[in-house]
Amino acid sequence: METRLIFLPAVAMVALTFAVWWRMYFTRIGQMKRERIHPQAVATSAQAAARLTDSAAADNFRNLFELPVLFYLALVIAALTQQVNSATIGLAWAFVLLRIAHSAIHCTYNKVMHRFYAYVAGGMVLWLLWAAITLGWWRA
Repeated sequence: METRLIFLPAVAMVALTFAVWWRMYFTRIGQMKRERIHPQAVATSAQAAARLTDSAAADNFRNLFELPVLFYLALVIAALTQQVNSATIGLAWAFVLLRIAHSAIHCTYNKVMHRFYAYVAGGMVLWLLWAAITLGWWRA
């Protein structure tokens, strides 16, 4: 299997992060304009938390730099250790799809238990990806 295929899910995660970043930007700017909040009034995270009430996109954006960091590293390690196969690619895409679901829930209707299920499922897929890479490396 071609090694560079493992990086397509990474590109999809970057695209998701970019989309959430734009959503956060438009949500924050919109609220600041509507409520006439001066940018200096939200200069710190504490000030922003007190004034900016629609924080779902910002919260989700931060989430995209938590577990996904381990995802990106797993893809690099899979490529470097020649563990790119249908299992690692399938798990990588499953993680991306679950993160898309998590972000869609978080940035729209934000039902906590729906978001939680997507998060936990994505986390489990990520740990399976790491297990597949580790087992493949030990067997080599």
